[in-house]
Amino acid sequence: MKEPWRRARPAWLAFIALAIAALLGGGFWAPMAVARDGRGDADRSATQDTTSGVNADDLKGWAAAQRSADRERRAGTAGTHTSEKRTTKQLGRSNTATGPRTRSAPRAAEPGQAKTLVLYDTAGPYGHLGELYAMGAANLGGHFGTVTSKPVQEYTSGLIESYDATIYIGSTYYGDEIPDAVPEDFYLDTLLSERPVIWVGENIWNMANSISLQEFEYRYGWDPTSSFYETDGSVGQITKVTYKGQELTRKMPAGLDAGVLHPHLTPGGDNGTVTELAQAVDTAGGTEKTSPWAIRSGNLTYVGEIPFTYVSETDRIIAFQDLLFDALAPDTAEQHRAMVRLEDITPLSDTTSLRAIADYLKSKNIAYGINVIPVYSDPKGVQNNGVARTVRLSQRPALVNTLKYMLNNGAVLMDHGYTHQYGNTDNPYNGLTADDFEFFRAHVDATDTVVYDGPVTEDSAEWAQGRVTAALAEFAKVGLPTPKLWTTPHYAASATDYKVFAQNFAARMERPLYFSGTLSGAETDTSRYLGQFFPYPVTDVYGTKVIPENLGAYEPEAQNNNPPRLAADLINNAKANLAVRDGFASFYYHPYQAVEPLQETVEGILALGYTFVSPESLI
Repeated sequence: MKEPWRRARPAWLAFIALAIAALLGGGFWAPMAVARDGRGDADRSATQDTTSGVNADDLKGWAAAQRSADRERRAGTAGTHTSEKRTTKQLGRSNTATGPRTRSAPRAAEPGQAKTLVLYDTAGPYGHLGELYAMGAANLGGHFGTVTSKPVQEYTSGLIESYDATIYIGSTYYGDEIPDAVPEDFYLDTLLSERPVIWVGENIWNMANSISLQEFEYRYGWDPTSSFYETDGSVGQITKVTYKGQELTRKMPAGLDAGVLHPHLTPGGDNGTVTELAQAVDTAGGTEKTSPWAIRSGNLTYVGEIPFTYVSETDRIIAFQDLLFDALAPDTAEQHRAMVRLEDITPLSDTTSLRAIADYLKSKNIAYGINVIPVYSDPKGVQNNGVARTVRLSQRPALVNTLKYMLNNGAVLMDHGYTHQYGNTDNPYNGLTADDFEFFRAHVDATDTVVYDGPVTEDSAEWAQGRVTAALAEFAKVGLPTPKLWTTPHYAASATDYKVFAQNFAARMERPLYFSGTLSGAETDTSRYLGQFFPYPVTDVYGTKVIPENLGAYEPEAQNNNPPRLAADLINNAKANLAVRDGFASFYYHPYQAVEPLQETVEGILALGYTFVSPESLI
C-alpha cells in the first residue's frame, strides 16, 4: 500500500548533547526541532536550547561564577610561588591524625566486573548540576561493571581502595565564598593509592594545597595552584580537542564557556612524568594554539573541563568515553562495530520501500532492527480530511507479511511505543502517530523550539504498563514475535516509565533522559534532567541496559534552524567515534527515504573498518 502524502510538520533533528536540562532553557546538549513530512520524526529529544539540556541561565551563571572564582584565585597567588611556604605546613597536616598509609596495588577486574566510585559536588547555587553530571559519568561506568555514586562530602577514609577506579566530578568551585566540601581524606587517599582516579573539572588545586604542593608535584609532575582557565584574560575559543588522531569538536555558545584548565607542567628533577592524553585547540584570532585537555601521571588522570555540556555526535566527550577504558578495562581489544535500525514503521508504511531496503541490507549481509509502531492513530483527521482514523497491524496483512519477510532476512523486531502519540492532543504538533510524543508532554514555543513540559498527566507505572501490554498484544495478534528491544517515542519518558520498559524488554536502543533525584533518592524533579547517548552498551542509573544510538539519522532537509544531515555527516560522525577503542557507530533510517542514501551511509561506515552487528547481539 502506498503511504499517503502528508503535510510538512515539525519534528526533531538532533539530540545534540549530553544534556542536563531544565525545561525552558537548554543547556547540555539540547536537541533541535526540525520540520519533517509528517511520516515520523528523527526521535530526538525536544530542545531547550542549542546546548545540552541544562537550563541556559544556570549554565551561564555557573560559567561566569567559575571564571570569576578562578580570577580571584589567580589574584590571591599573584607574585608568590607558594610551594615552599605551603608545603611544610600542609605536609605536616597530611601525616597526622590518620596515621601511616600504604599504596595498594590496583586490581585487574574481570571484563564487565569493574567497580566504579563516582563522587560529585552538591554545594553552592549550582550544586544541583553535580548530580546530573554524575549520572552521565555513572552511566558510562555502567559499561564496565557496577557503579556507586555519592556526594563527595560523604567520602570516608580508605573508600577508594574498595573500587577499581574513582571518578570525581568537580562542578562546584570551592573557595572563599563556598567552603571546600571535599574531605581531606579523599585528597590524601588519592595521593597514596595506586587505584586510578579520574578527576574532572574543579578543585584539583585544593588537593595540592591540602597534601602540599611539594608532594603533589613530586607524584604528579604539575602544579594545579598555578594552573588557570584563562590565559591573557580570556578563556579563548577552544573549538577542537584532538585525541588518538581524531579531531573532535567543541562548540560553546558565546558567554557560556567556562574554559579548559591549562595545567602548569613542572617536569624535571624528582617530579612525576606527565603524559598528555588529549589536546585542546584554541582557534581565537585565526591561529591555533594547543594545550593539554587531559593528562595522566601516576594514578591520576585529569580532564580540564566537565565534558557533558554542549555535546554533539563528534564532540570531545568521545575522548572521555574512551579514557574510561584505561582505568576500568585496560586490556580491552580494539574493535569497531556498527548498527542500524529502520525507524517509525507504522501500519501505513509502504511495503515496496520496506522490501527494497530489506533486500539491500540482505545483500550486504547486515542484520538490523525494525522499530514498529503497532497502531496508527490520527484522532483529528489530519491525514484523512478531518475524519479521525485508527489503523492496526491486523488490518494490514501485506505489511505484516513484509515484516515477517524482513525478520526472516536479518531483521529483529523492536517496539517503538503503542501509538507514538498522545490522545487527541497536539503533543506538540498534531496528534499524529510518529509526529508526537507518547509518554511526555511538550509544546512549541515562539522561536519554533520544542520545549519539554514533563510527564503526561496520567503517568504511572500502571498507565505505562497498559501502553506496553497493548502494543505487545498487537504484535502477538498478527503472529509477530515478542520484541526484546524497545525505543521510547521521541526518546522522552519519565523515570517511572523507564522502569516499566525494563520490566518488559531486555534493553532499550535510544538516548534516554535522567532526572534530578535519581542518585540522591529525593523526589524526582522532571524540570532538571540529563539527556545522554552512548558509544557502547551501558547499564544505566535506572538499572536497565541501553544499547547505543550515537550517530543520529539521515535528514536531507534543513528545517527549524538545523542544517541537513546527509550520509556524509553520518559517516563523519562514525569516523570520530573510531577514537573509542571498543565503540559503536549506530544510526537509524526512515524507510520512506530512498534506499540510495542508506547505501551510501552503510558502505561509508564499512569502509571505515566497522562491522555491522544485530542489535539483539548486545542483549
